[in-house]
Order: sequence, then structure tokens, then C-alpha cells
Amino acid sequence: MSSTHAPAATSRREQILKEAARLFAERGFHGVGVDEIGAAVGISGPGLYRHFAGKDAMLAELLVGISERLLEGGRIRAASGGDSPAAVLDALIEGHIDFALDDRPLITVHDRELDRLREADRKRVRRLQREYVELWVQVVREVYPAYAEPDARASVHAVFGLLNSTPHLSRPGALPGRTEMSALLHRLARGAFAAVGADEGASGSAGGSASGRADGGTGVPGGLSAPSGTSGQPR
Repeated sequence: MSSTHAPAATSRREQILKEAARLFAERGFHGVGVDEIGAAVGISGPGLYRHFAGKDAMLAELLVGISERLLEGGRIRAASGGDSPAAVLDALIEGHIDFALDDRPLITVHDRELDRLREADRKRVRRLQREYVELWVQVVREVYPAYAEPDARASVHAVFGLLNSTPHLSRPGALPGRTEMSALLHRLARGAFAAVGADEGASGSAGGSASGRADGGTGVPGGLSAPSGTSGQPR
């Protein structure tokens, strides 16, 4: 009997989190009430307390959860992404692009609301994000051996900032379709890494050219993670 109900409970919990992320992104954490989240999923506000202790618990699960998923997904892609460092880098980029295109509200929520988490949850998010960054740094330095480690890390943060700009690109009709946008973001990310690689004297093609600098200072959570108020990764 319990196994029959488990999938429905999981589905409803995920639905609540999805709507909470959307509303938090649109109106801010303090601009949304429990009753409004409940209405968005078709249940009473008090009914939400069967799934979450309150808004703070929803926010924590959203931000800790996406940081965990990005890191775990990155590790899986790094382990099975291909037989060359370049193939692994491509797999990491593809995974982060999926996140940046499909979970745009979470990027906005992270940038605005990370500091509202309890200290323990905030530290956990930062730790997960740092691990995600270092996973990328290792792969980037395998693709571009001439990269100094600080330059590799700065370029990873800069690419996260580029990919995590998607919440600002949502005007209807202003962008190509998802497939085309994914391909464009991939070329831009590879071009950014190649540009720094060229500056460092690294050889090899990155699948395109780019004129930007790897400035650092942006990032995301782990992939998402950037200092609060930016669109990049963890400090």
C-alpha cells in the first residue's frame, strides 16, 4: 500500500518545489506566501506543511538540492563523458547548459536568496559548489595543460557566468529555439576556454573563436554558485 502512494507523494513534492522556485524568482522570497504556493499546485496552504516545514525548508531544499545534483551529474559526466579530456569537457558543458536552460528560476533564486539560508545550509551549498568548480578546473587543465591553475579557475567561473545568464535572456521571440540556443552556448563556452588557452600558449582548437576574457569573479551553483548577487559560482 505504501509503495502505491510513494510516487504520488514524490511527484507532489517536486511540483511544490518547482512552483516555489518560479514564484520566488518572480516576486522574491518575502513576496510569496505559503498560501500562494499552495494555490499554484492546487492544495491549501496548510496542506503544504505535510511536505515542508515552511518556506525556509523549501528554499533550503531548492538551493542545496540543485548544488547536489550539479555536482553528482558532473561527476557522472566526468567518469563517462568520453575517452579524451576534450570529450569530458564537452560533456560537462552540455550538462551545465541543460541546467541553465531548464532551471532558470533556480539561478535567479540562488543569486537573490542564498543569504537567507541557515548558516549550515549556506556553507553546505558553498562546499558543494567549490567541489563542482574544482571538478571543472581539473578537466580544463587536462584539455589545456599550459593553463596556470588560477587562470583555469577564473575561466571556469567566467564560463559559469556566461551560461548562467539565461534568466536575463527570456524575452519571447528574442532567442533561437532550445536546440539552437544550447549549441550557441556550447560554442561560446568552448570559445572562452580556447581564448585563454591561446593566451597561455596552449595549442588545439576549441571549436570556435571568442573575443572575451576569462575574468573570474562570476560563477554559479556549483555551476549555480557565485557570490550572492552575481550570476556565477561559489567563492
